[in-house]
Amino acid sequence: MGNPYAVLFKAPGAVAFSAAGFIARIPIAMAAIGIITMISQLRGQYALAGAVSATFTVSTAIVGPQVSRLVDRLGQGRVLLPAMGSSVLGFAALLLSARYDAPTWTLFAAAALAGTLPNMSAMVRARWAYVHAGSSRMHTAFSLESVVDELTFVAGPALAVVLSTALFPEAGPLIAALLLLVGVLLFIPQKHTEPPVREDIPDSERGSAISIPAVRLLALLLAAGGVIVGTVDVVSVAFAEQVGAPASAGIVVAAYAAGSALSGLAFGAFQLSMPLPRQLAVVVAGTMLTTLPLLLVDGIAVLAVAMFVSGVFFAPTMIVIMRLVERTVPAAALTEGMTWALTGLSAGIALGALVSGTVVDRSGSVAGFAVAVAAGTVALTVALLARAPLGRAVREEVEVGRGEH
Repeated sequence: MGNPYAVLFKAPGAVAFSAAGFIARIPIAMAAIGIITMISQLRGQYALAGAVSATFTVSTAIVGPQVSRLVDRLGQGRVLLPAMGSSVLGFAALLLSARYDAPTWTLFAAAALAGTLPNMSAMVRARWAYVHAGSSRMHTAFSLESVVDELTFVAGPALAVVLSTALFPEAGPLIAALLLLVGVLLFIPQKHTEPPVREDIPDSERGSAISIPAVRLLALLLAAGGVIVGTVDVVSVAFAEQVGAPASAGIVVAAYAAGSALSGLAFGAFQLSMPLPRQLAVVVAGTMLTTLPLLLVDGIAVLAVAMFVSGVFFAPTMIVIMRLVERTVPAAALTEGMTWALTGLSAGIALGALVSGTVVDRSGSVAGFAVAVAAGTVALTVALLARAPLGRAVREEVEVGRGEH
């Protein structure tokens, strides 16, 4: 059996667009924590830093799907450059406002503008879907993308903090903006892998992808998964501080990411005959069950092992969800559909951090893991309820065909 990932990159242009996309997607992982680090150092106000960072996150959640909808209508080449440009201008305004003690409202306005950056994870996935359209390699491609997402969301925040603390406060957001600029400028010229615009569909018939029931269900599932990730990040730090080993928090979070990344690579190497809705129910059940041991941890070593095991089911869940998006959303709205799913994940991470932080403050670090268990229970309930409608949606897509869906 050959290496499925090597075969994946034999497609002309695959290496180039995936490399450029990797550079351009790192900023979304760096920005939120980079903003917090910068403003807290320059202004000395953590509440303000958190509020400005939250403004950036909310902006990406609102604007991202709209940018992707324009991409589906006009093409990546016409939309990515202005979206990137407005975001870079927002970052520049934010850096200057923070450095020169501008009025507080300018920080929020600039953060909102910085949040207009395109969702490059969705752009890259859309190119894979075009390059390997109708091929079994899509499973491998989406597996790879889930692992890349893990890498960026583990390395990105750490990079931002190191830059802003070791160099100067603005270094994290500044490098994030530069990476966005360089990555998009390298990505746009690659026209031969850019998904074509479906010009045969009139604007009056182009509804939003969020109006599709399957997209709403899958975005909700990823939101629940995001709550688990946000909880893992916050409670790991709190637990490490509670046991007197704050530096070990990074090891614990890395264990979760390692479990997810390794399982994602393994999952992508095999083609399963099981229907996607049933795969979804199985991997989400695993996600839920592996949150339960987190309630019993009594030390860093045990927590790291529990985190690794819990992470094993995250990447496969994400892979199956993105495959279902690709199979149930019309080709003319695919980028927007993927962006809505990824937006659900981002929103869930923010919610998980907020709720688990509140629980930790009131009841202690281990109690915070109850948030992850609750989110896993919600995810499993949704996956079981969604199995039948998702099955019908996939069958309808197969019967009608992607070109006519």
